[in-house]
Amino acid sequence: MDKQVKRMLVVGDVMLDRYWFGEVNRISPEAPVPIVRIEKSEERLGGAANVARNAVALGMAAGLLGVIGVDEAGNIVESLLRDSGIQSYLNRDQAISTIIKLRVIGRQQQLLRIDFEEKPTEMVLRDKLSRFNALISDYDVIVLSDYAKGSLVNIVEMISTARDADKLILVDPKGNDFSRYAGATVLTPNKSEMKQIIGEWTSESDLTEKAQNLRRKLDLKALLLTRSEEGMTLYTDGEVFHVPAMAREVFDVSGAGDTVIATMATMLAEGKSMRDAVLMANRAGGLVVGKLGTATVTREELFPDM
Repeated sequence: MDKQVKRMLVVGDVMLDRYWFGEVNRISPEAPVPIVRIEKSEERLGGAANVARNAVALGMAAGLLGVIGVDEAGNIVESLLRDSGIQSYLNRDQAISTIIKLRVIGRQQQLLRIDFEEKPTEMVLRDKLSRFNALISDYDVIVLSDYAKGSLVNIVEMISTARDADKLILVDPKGNDFSRYAGATVLTPNKSEMKQIIGEWTSESDLTEKAQNLRRKLDLKALLLTRSEEGMTLYTDGEVFHVPAMAREVFDVSGAGDTVIATMATMLAEGKSMRDAVLMANRAGGLVVGKLGTATVTREELFPDM
């Protein structure tokens, strides 16, 4: 087996996840809302940056291509990337602020989330596309992490270039138009994202027919539907492969999709079959929802017997 470390390029919407933790002991006299007395705070990589963080935790070499602002939050993102061993190819956009998701946690429960976000400017996105074209030859697998924040407006060109270079391309999709993801290797929608595209389904056979029609229409090798407590279903040309969810307590689903796609991409880059990659991705997803906030799964957790 080839022991050489595989390389993953993650492209997409880069965010800073901020957590404010505190005690909730009383209700505000001004409005019927809890008062949270903040006792500590944490900052973590979010969005596409969390995918890269998960890849590194699994033993991959990861690079991150995206857009941040010229601000304190952007500096923190760069610092966290250095600390995580992720190669940064971030473009700074003077016209925007770095995307921040601020979560207020009280008694180990998320009470409030506040989002700060702006779409990148056209000039910075053009530079990003040029950089992508220059980088892909250095990487084994490309992950496109779409949070619909505006960083992937050139995704059609990116998929075309990566496909011409014979790269594995995995996409975490968003929105009501999946046509821009055509030609990818694997698409990983969740249940609600899938319903936006194919509508409701009346039975498992109805879902299979609609999913396979979508997969063929988009010219995908595989479509991996993540179904929360129902597990995951892989649709390929040869089969439909369902994996039940791991039976464990769900603590926090934040970033679970990032862990799933990072694990799937890692396993495929290492030469695992689609089936084996899905089994590992399902296991990783089951482990990460037992942790608070955007978290990672290590290789030791995924392969405890090794």
